[in-house]
Amino acid sequence: MKKSPSLIDLVKRLPPNWKKKLAPLFREPFFERLNQFLDDEYQSNKEIYPARENIFRALRELDLPDVKVVILGQDPYHGSDQAIGFSFAVPNDVFPKPPSLRNIFKELESDLGISVPKEYSDLTAWASQGVLLLNTVLTVEAAKPLSHRGQGWEEFTNQVMAHLGARKEPLVFVLWGSHAQKMKTHIDLNIHEVIESPHPSPLSSYRGFFGSRVFSRTNALLARFGKAPIRWETISLVR
Repeated sequence: MKKSPSLIDLVKRLPPNWKKKLAPLFREPFFERLNQFLDDEYQSNKEIYPARENIFRALRELDLPDVKVVILGQDPYHGSDQAIGFSFAVPNDVFPKPPSLRNIFKELESDLGISVPKEYSDLTAWASQGVLLLNTVLTVEAAKPLSHRGQGWEEFTNQVMAHLGARKEPLVFVLWGSHAQKMKTHIDLNIHEVIESPHPSPLSSYRGFFGSRVFSRTNALLARFGKAPIRWETISLVR
C-alpha cells in the first residue's frame, strides 16, 4: 500500500517561496503534534476532508509572490465530496451549493451584476488570478464542523498570515466574520488594505455582508496598487 504523504512531504511539494518560508516549522513542537494527529485521523475509520493531497492546495497553486488578494475562511466544508482545498469552494458537480457560497454569489451579482452559472463553484479561476482562498484550519472530520480546531492548524496559518502580512508589496485582505478578523494583527496596515464584513454564512449574523460590495472595492484597491483587477465573473478553469 502506498504511504500517504506526511505534512512535511506536502510542504516540500509547495512552490519555492512558500517552501522556504514554511520549512522551518518542521522543527516546531506544534507541527510534530499536528502531523501525528493527522496521521491518526486519516488512518482511522473516520472521513476526513479534504483529501490529504489537497490539504495545502491553496498554497500549492499560488506561490507567495503571486498573491494579490487573500480571502480567509474558517475550516473546510464537512459534507461529503465538498472540500477541495480552497476556502468556500466546492467541485462544480456538487449540488446543492453550500449556503455561504450561494450568499457570496448573491453579493457578487448585487455588486457587479455578475450572475454565476449554477454549475460553477470550484473557484479555480479566482485562484489562478492571485486570490488565495485560505482557511485558518485546513482539515475537518465529516459532519463535525471545527472538529480539528485547536490541534495546531492555527499556529500554522498564523505563520502563513504573518508572511503575507509582512510583504512589502500591497495586498488586499478580505476578512469575513470575527474569526477571520482576528488575523488582522498579522497585517501591516501601513502597506496592505483590509476589507471587513460579517461572514456570509446564514449560521452567523450576516446582516451587513449583503451590500458590502467587497468585489468592486477589492478591484478598486488593486487598481490603486497598479495591479490588474480580478475577473470575478470567471469562476472555473474546468469546462
